[in-house]
Amino acid sequence: MIIAVDGMGGDLAPSAVVEGTVEAVREKAVNVIITGREGQIKEELSKYDYPKDRISILDAPEIITTEESPVMAVRKKKNSSLVKALTLVRENKADAVVSAGSTGAFMAGATLIVGRIKGVDRVALAPVIPGKNGNFMIIDAGANVDCKPQYLLQFSLMGKIYLENVLKKKNPSIGLVNIGVEEEKGNELTKSAYKLLKNVDFNFVGNVEPRDIPAGDVDILVCDGMIGNTVLKMYEGVALNLFEMLKEEIMKSFRTKLGGIILKSAFREIKNKMDYSEYGGSAFLGARGICVKAHGSSNGKAFKNAVKRAVDCYDNKIIDKIRSEIEKIPQMESDSIKK
Repeated sequence: MIIAVDGMGGDLAPSAVVEGTVEAVREKAVNVIITGREGQIKEELSKYDYPKDRISILDAPEIITTEESPVMAVRKKKNSSLVKALTLVRENKADAVVSAGSTGAFMAGATLIVGRIKGVDRVALAPVIPGKNGNFMIIDAGANVDCKPQYLLQFSLMGKIYLENVLKKKNPSIGLVNIGVEEEKGNELTKSAYKLLKNVDFNFVGNVEPRDIPAGDVDILVCDGMIGNTVLKMYEGVALNLFEMLKEEIMKSFRTKLGGIILKSAFREIKNKMDYSEYGGSAFLGARGICVKAHGSSNGKAFKNAVKRAVDCYDNKIIDKIRSEIEKIPQMESDSIKK
């Protein structure tokens, strides 16, 4: 397997990218092409002992930043590290691409350069995040602000295939993010999507209210990108602030400090469960090639796990399975409408 790695994407690039790539190559039988500024990447690679024949560099002097218009940047910066990595996948010179760079640009490139699987209307971002009772997926988490019911049906199917094959979750439950659990609640999108989802062969559990999301009792949460991205960022913000609040309260007095020492192992365990670096990257599902988005602030460990997630997708033939199953969607939709 060959993975194209965007060497200049992310807050800590290229140091964290190179560190994570080297660690991944040590653990997995993969070859990697790192795209980016050759001099900088060579300098970072010189710090490590690694199989020299398994990591190569493709010079790409331009960088796409998070401040740029995603579509315009992808179209204009042909020599950027992200575009060159995506192009390697399009030209079948790599089997997957991993980047911690601009989510918008990566999504645009996955659609415009790599392309969509035939029958897929929209590529969707599908992060897996920790919950109280287990990990769960949000799809879409920001790639598609405006959606149609058919998109949400496709998102559900792609998420189901991913969880069953990559995370080995048997018959994952699927819920529709909504303002109430009743079928008639929500806007036209959610009400129409509900009718589609309840009449297909999914483990559909109905609407899920936002307050119930953190429990992790539902495996796949389906929504449009506006809702998904809001849920994701709110979730991250609450977790970060909660830890800060606990730290401040613990440091207020000798008594609370003593309690903090007693509970230190419990706090550490919770923090580890919430650590994004443990979960690797988020897949863009629906693209013709494997596209894995690492967190923008990924350290070496997080990037290593993102690369390993791309390997998992490849080993489990995710693209082929989505391509095969997505062909059944039109018939599924027409059947549900008749009912």
